[in-house]
Amino acid sequence: MILIAGGTGRLGTQVVRLLTARGFEVRILTRDPARARHLEGDLVEIVQGDVRDPRAVEQAAAGAQTIISAIHGFAGTGGYNPRTVDGQGNSNLIQAAQTGAAEHFIFISVQGAAPDHPMELFRAKYLAEQELKASRLVWTIIRPTAYMETWAALIGEPLLKTGRTRIFGRGDNPINFVSVYDVARFVELAVSDPALHGELVEVGGPENLSMNQVAQIFEALAGKVGKKSHVPLPMMRMMSVLMRPLNPTLARQAQAGVVMDTRDMSFDPSEAGRFYPLSSFTCMADAVKRDYVGP
Repeated sequence: MILIAGGTGRLGTQVVRLLTARGFEVRILTRDPARARHLEGDLVEIVQGDVRDPRAVEQAAAGAQTIISAIHGFAGTGGYNPRTVDGQGNSNLIQAAQTGAAEHFIFISVQGAAPDHPMELFRAKYLAEQELKASRLVWTIIRPTAYMETWAALIGEPLLKTGRTRIFGRGDNPINFVSVYDVARFVELAVSDPALHGELVEVGGPENLSMNQVAQIFEALAGKVGKKSHVPLPMMRMMSVLMRPLNPTLARQAQAGVVMDTRDMSFDPSEAGRFYPLSSFTCMADAVKRDYVGP
C-alpha cells in the first residue's frame, strides 16, 4: 500500500494514475474526498483527513509501506500555509511513517529549498528535508523547478480567454519550468527503483523561459496577440509586506513574483538526464498544445 498526501493536485493526480497503471494499491489522504472522485478505482482508497492533524495522519499511514508527500500550502488560506502544511504537515507525515510500517518516504520538495530563502515555502521544505534525512526511514527527495502547468494557467489561460494577461514584474528573468507529468515519472521511478533510495534528485524542464516568453508561446500557437500588463516590482514588494495581515495568500504571491523576477531561476536539467533522456521532457509549447490549443 502506498499513501499519497496531496494526491488530488496536478502532480498527485498524475502520480496516482501512473502507480495504479502499474498495479500498485494507493491510498489518498485528502481533506475533501469529493476532490478525489476523478481518481476512484479498484486500486484506490480515499480517506478523509488533514495533514495538520497528527492523529488523522497516523490513521491514514497505518499499513502503508511507502508514503509520498506531494502537499504544499503556498496558496492556502486561513490556517493552511507553508508553516502549517509544508512544515508541520510534513513533520506529521514523517512521524507517522516512523511509527507505522512505512519503510520508504518520497518527499516532493522544491528546487532551491534553503534555510535562508526569502520565501517561507522554500524554508519549510528545507526543514522537512532535514527532518526526513534524520529519520530512520529510507528516503528519496525530489526537487522540481516551477511547474509549467501552474504558470501556463496563470499567464496563458487568461490570454486565451480574455485577450489579456498580467505579468509579475518585468517578466524578462529566465525561469526553468518543468511539467508535472515529468515530475510524476520520477515519483513513479522512486517507488519502483531502489537506486533512488537516499537520493536527492533535482528535476527541471528542457527550457529556461521568461514570463514574457511564456505569453509569446501562447500567442504564437493560438495565432492571436493579447494585451500584457505588468505589475511593477516596487508595488509587489510593498504588497508582500502590507498585505500580510490582511491577505497572507496575496502577500505570498506578491513575494513569489518578486523572487521569480529578480533571482536566478534557471536550471541545468542534465542531472535528471541520468534517469530519462532529456529529449523526452515536456517543453512549454508541447504543454500548451496538449492542454489548450491542440496539435
